[in-house]
Amino acid sequence: MIEPGFPAEEIDTSRPHPARMYDYYLGGRDNYEVDREAAERVIAIAPEAPASARANRAFMRRAVRTVVNSGVRQIIDIGTGIPTSPNTHEVAGEIAPDVRVAYVDNDPIVAAHAGAKLTNTGNAGFVLGDVREPKAILGHPVVRELIDFDQPVAVLLVAVLHFVKDEEDPAGILAALTGHLPDGSHLVLTHGTADFHQDSDGDAREVYKNATAQLTLRGYDEFLPLFDGFELLDPGVVQVPLWRPDGALPSAADLRRIAFYGGVGVKE
Repeated sequence: MIEPGFPAEEIDTSRPHPARMYDYYLGGRDNYEVDREAAERVIAIAPEAPASARANRAFMRRAVRTVVNSGVRQIIDIGTGIPTSPNTHEVAGEIAPDVRVAYVDNDPIVAAHAGAKLTNTGNAGFVLGDVREPKAILGHPVVRELIDFDQPVAVLLVAVLHFVKDEEDPAGILAALTGHLPDGSHLVLTHGTADFHQDSDGDAREVYKNATAQLTLRGYDEFLPLFDGFELLDPGVVQVPLWRPDGALPSAADLRRIAFYGGVGVKE
């Protein structure tokens, strides 16, 4: 289930796109030279970027398992990014094959991959949309066909909100996305931070100024209130490798390389 007809000219290859840069950090190949050059500039400034991206992706998998094990059977994954297996519906489907997933991203190149990698089952669909337009996302026919808003929903914004500026009101966007969700719904968030890399991240933000979305890193005290209206699951907001790890804990040195906070909240 995918929106038809994305003209090739809608794909902007003149400026780096955060989703394609993220794909590069993860070792993917679905990126352009402009994305690779920008990503390499970020890595030169902030060598922790690839490790942070991998840890963030691993958090997503654990969070999806958690919400599905809680009984949630429908997910809206906003800011999907370039599909990297295992995707949200693949992780969820390992536990409950009937989970339905609506993917949303604002990059047409993601849509170009969606048919083969995201929407090849009847339980997943893709919408070309922007998180800054939450009402348009929730009202989209693909979302409405997949998601029953009378039942609990998990909303994922993994490595997305740091591309929303303060003046674009990330808290207001979240309120619009989740305000009418029923009890038992979950909110899964991760966010880039400079709390552990004060010396370098200012320059990394400069690289993103030339990208299609600018980077706004936020500290713990700015990130935590984004869960307003949700009860945080243990262990609360932490660096992503520390959220319900399913393997060995990273060393202190490795943990300092991870520039992401994450958390999962439930609506009660």
